[in-house]
Amino acid sequence: MMTAMSEWNFMAIIILVGLFMLWKLEFAATLLNLKAFPDAVPKVLEGLMDGEKLDKARSYLVANARFGILQSTVSLVVLLVFWTMGGFGWLDALARSFAPSTVVAGLIFLSLLMLGQGVISLPFSVYDTFVIEQKFGFNRATPATFILDRLKGLVLGAVIGLPLAAAVLWIFGNVENAWLWAWAVLTGFQLILTYLAPSLIMPLFNKFTPMPEGELKQEIEALGVKCGFPLSGVFVMDGSKRSTKANAFFTGLGKRKKIALFDTLVEKSSTPELLGVLAHEIGHFRCGHIKQRLAVGILQTAVIFYLLGLATDPDGKFARLLFDAFGVREISPHVGLVLFSILLEPVSKALGVLAHAWSRRHEFEADAYAAKVTGNGAALGEALKKMTSDHLSHPSPAALRVWLDYSHPPLARRLEALRNAN
Repeated sequence: MMTAMSEWNFMAIIILVGLFMLWKLEFAATLLNLKAFPDAVPKVLEGLMDGEKLDKARSYLVANARFGILQSTVSLVVLLVFWTMGGFGWLDALARSFAPSTVVAGLIFLSLLMLGQGVISLPFSVYDTFVIEQKFGFNRATPATFILDRLKGLVLGAVIGLPLAAAVLWIFGNVENAWLWAWAVLTGFQLILTYLAPSLIMPLFNKFTPMPEGELKQEIEALGVKCGFPLSGVFVMDGSKRSTKANAFFTGLGKRKKIALFDTLVEKSSTPELLGVLAHEIGHFRCGHIKQRLAVGILQTAVIFYLLGLATDPDGKFARLLFDAFGVREISPHVGLVLFSILLEPVSKALGVLAHAWSRRHEFEADAYAAKVTGNGAALGEALKKMTSDHLSHPSPAALRVWLDYSHPPLARRLEALRNAN
């Protein structure tokens, strides 16, 4: 049976205030974004979007805004109820009752917590897919596809996540300078997974068909040669299996780089537009964005693991304050991992603001590269306008919303930059 939290110490108050401030900030950004929606079709979208489609885009924004507020509120309330009722200490004791081994108990603790989160989030996923996305004509996933995706995710989580978690927990419980070794293991694992994912994991969820011989494939291969960007394959992905939304991406490392075009993108775009989109993606590689992001991600992980080491040190004052804040008596790596992630959430949001600003800068640079290498920035601009219209995206999002969450610049700013790049 759960017991009340042991004490509202200084650490608990800091975390509580941080979580509430983060929720209020998201709420304010959502309201401002709704207010910023235009009353008339923006000039840049004339010909692609009429008044009826603009109203549909507004309705889509409103539906997602209400849904997002509800979901974030429920998540916060569930966390606070579980916290104040001593849920973390209770779950830790339950996990330890099943296994004498600290590592096994840790895996049970993490698995039960993730399972609980999955049960809570499942109704929201169902509503998002089969109500909101269905209502606005985006969803193509069947209930069978939806269920199968989640079952595959659970299996992959067990096969990949549990051994990795076991290794990290064992290191923190048995090795000197554990944060350094755990960081090295996780980094190596992520690099290997990134290298193997295109051939081992992604095909479990989508079908990748080699692009048939023809003008489009020849143009894409010629673009790769022109950019000095070797490709191991050009594929069409069955994105229409789940959604009508279109996209394209590169995946893989080294010589295993592949281009994947959503079948919906191929259907809706001209050859110059597709080449513009792909040249943009190549631009991320040629401008060094991928390596930069990888390096920063690795360094950020190192800092997080160092702080995690402090949060799980049985003799440390910081760890004791953190565990007392959540009513957990025994300091352990598995509980510390979860409690530290909650403490880090407001900080992660602040760091995310910087990361998004950096990402938006990279998008401008990749756009400029595409315009230069194809000599046709207008084609990329047309592709961006089509995706904005087809996805019912916000034509002119509020500055706060962009600042908080947008990894890509708003459409109008990208189009202006493309015009200046030509």
